[in-house]
Amino acid sequence: MKQKKLWVTAAILICSLTEVSYGLTSCKKANTQEDYPVQQVTSEELIRTSQSWDGVDLPDYLQGRPELVAVKYVFPAGQKLGWHHHPVMNYGVLMQGELTIIGQDGKEKTVHEGEAVVEMVNTIHHGENRGTKPVILYMFYLSQKNLPLAVQHPEIPLE
Repeated sequence: MKQKKLWVTAAILICSLTEVSYGLTSCKKANTQEDYPVQQVTSEELIRTSQSWDGVDLPDYLQGRPELVAVKYVFPAGQKLGWHHHPVMNYGVLMQGELTIIGQDGKEKTVHEGEAVVEMVNTIHHGENRGTKPVILYMFYLSQKNLPLAVQHPEIPLE
């Protein structure tokens, strides 16, 4: 009986030391499903459209093998991106901040945090971060091998 008591005491001591040293829960009550209730996967469609943000119909898909490209852009506060156009369709989600897109015709669109945007295709425009924190923007391009994602227009001055 004395030896059994010694073994039980030793097991409790080892278990306690292991718990303290390694943060293990083997000696405690294991977490149950009640501790972490099952949650359902949710989805929310952010955008579905056949037009860019300025209301112009998107072009037909390119012929041939597609090349999908995902790009993360970070615009520091106060930064302006030069005039450019996209020869391929693209869309994205603004993760942080506010981005204002300005068409060469003066039309503007301000995209807010959490919003999706479909960019203009073959129309010259530029973007500005008029806010006080960096903009983080994820863009997705439906391109083809060797096609540029954007064509810059340095001949057009930014104001």
